[in-house]
Amino acid sequence: MTFEDLPLKRQSTAQQVASGLSDMIMSGALTAGAPLRESAIAASLGISRNTVREAVRILEQGGLVRHEMHRGAVVIEPSVDELDELYQARLRLEVAAVRHAHAPERVRAVRAAFEELAEATASGQAHEIVVKDLAFHAAVVGLLASKRIDAFYSQLATELRFYLMVLSVTDREYERPESVLEEHRPILDALESGDTEAAVQAVTVHVEGNGERLKAILEGRSQSPS
Repeated sequence: MTFEDLPLKRQSTAQQVASGLSDMIMSGALTAGAPLRESAIAASLGISRNTVREAVRILEQGGLVRHEMHRGAVVIEPSVDELDELYQARLRLEVAAVRHAHAPERVRAVRAAFEELAEATASGQAHEIVVKDLAFHAAVVGLLASKRIDAFYSQLATELRFYLMVLSVTDREYERPESVLEEHRPILDALESGDTEAAVQAVTVHVEGNGERLKAILEGRSQSPS
């Protein structure tokens, strides 16, 4: 056995496949309910089915895929109930973060993330804006200075990315770059001024508003004629 045969390499390949499939889901190339057939994916990429199976497991853990009887792995259908659970977890976590006593360097990390978000909004690329949007909120959660919480939020972020892409496509959220910055700037301003209650208010308004827009989109879909 050589170093090249270690499981770490197979895991790395699985991560790459999972990332690629995730991008296809986010872009709409793989739509809700679409099956992920291990044999077809493995043959197309020239890799083993075990690697594909591991990639699908990663997506399942991230909330983008679920298993159905007689169908196997399929892309999830966005639901209002799942959205509510996700956004409740997100809100509680981010509110706890801005209430927490934080070191100056962590506030500077939030500032740096905001500046990267500003650059992304100028590009007009929805995918890049979503990535930087989530990075900003990851920096906010980083105020808690907990690697375990950071890892937990990273898992939430996979699902958040999915829902934010829904928002970007349906509501054209990211075609109004200044509005994106206007929603995030009060959070940064409150943190930099040390106004905890203002930070809590800014986070609450932003996250709840974002969630309500998504909820309206999903409810509209469910009421549309098939």
